[in-house]
Amino acid sequence: MNVSEGAENVENGLIKKATGGFYYVLSGSDTLECRARGVFRKRDETPLVGDRVTVQVLPDGKGYVQEILPRKNSFIRPPLANLDQLVMVVSVAQPEPNLFVLDKLIAVAEHQDVDPVLVFTKTDLADAGPYRAIYEKAGFTTLETSALEHQGSGSVLKLLEGKISAFLGNSGAGKSSLLNDIFPQLGIETAEISQKLGRGRHTTRHVELFSVDGDGWVADTPGFSSIDLERVEVIRKEALQYCFREFAPYISKCRFTGCSHVSEKGCAVLDAVAAGEIPESRHQSYKALYEEARQLKEWELADRT
Repeated sequence: MNVSEGAENVENGLIKKATGGFYYVLSGSDTLECRARGVFRKRDETPLVGDRVTVQVLPDGKGYVQEILPRKNSFIRPPLANLDQLVMVVSVAQPEPNLFVLDKLIAVAEHQDVDPVLVFTKTDLADAGPYRAIYEKAGFTTLETSALEHQGSGSVLKLLEGKISAFLGNSGAGKSSLLNDIFPQLGIETAEISQKLGRGRHTTRHVELFSVDGDGWVADTPGFSSIDLERVEVIRKEALQYCFREFAPYISKCRFTGCSHVSEKGCAVLDAVAAGEIPESRHQSYKALYEEARQLKEWELADRT
């Protein structure tokens, strides 16, 4: 066990599961069932899966989370901390991808300095090529899988080594099916696609980290859909340009300082879009997100950050 110096019954650990007010903390080779100290409630803080923490260990082997160690990053939805990459599971059919929703999620990841990885699923039903072309041109790692044909999961597994990763996917995108294909021992519940609603019935009930060969961790998370987007971190309009990595070579070349890259003459980003260097769909998403950010009032920004 990793015992902190000068504190006989205090250990360092990693929160690997949180459910029903209990936190399951990995310390050495042991998993401790813990509650959080009341001080977190007073500070309006919540320990998250992925947090490195200190724990007071009780004689019965249970414990209390005492302190959250400095975080690399944190997310409200999914409730996770210290992520290295977000694996975004996107179906190419049933349902078809919503590129605006996808681009908003990517922007949030970039803002948090988390590397987005795009995995296109259900490639036995439709061609992922056009979507991969958009995002590979923008500078992202993309993969394609077919859980039905058991193809592509090995490539996804390799990307998980040595990192803390979270999987995100709208209901029906095949996230749980992909995780089961990679880790058959997990037995994560899946539900059939509802033809009437065009989406899956979500069954995952808590956030949990699973160990990956190569010193990595992967999180299964509750279903993520567009209705949750208002809960993610707010990105100010001035910062949004830096959340679209393909803009980077052009931002400094704009004619005017403070260019919004929406409609200005002499905008190098707009010129790059016109020349096909930046995918049109990505710029359309940027403009929609910029308009959303522009409409936010200062009091709304303060309330949501």
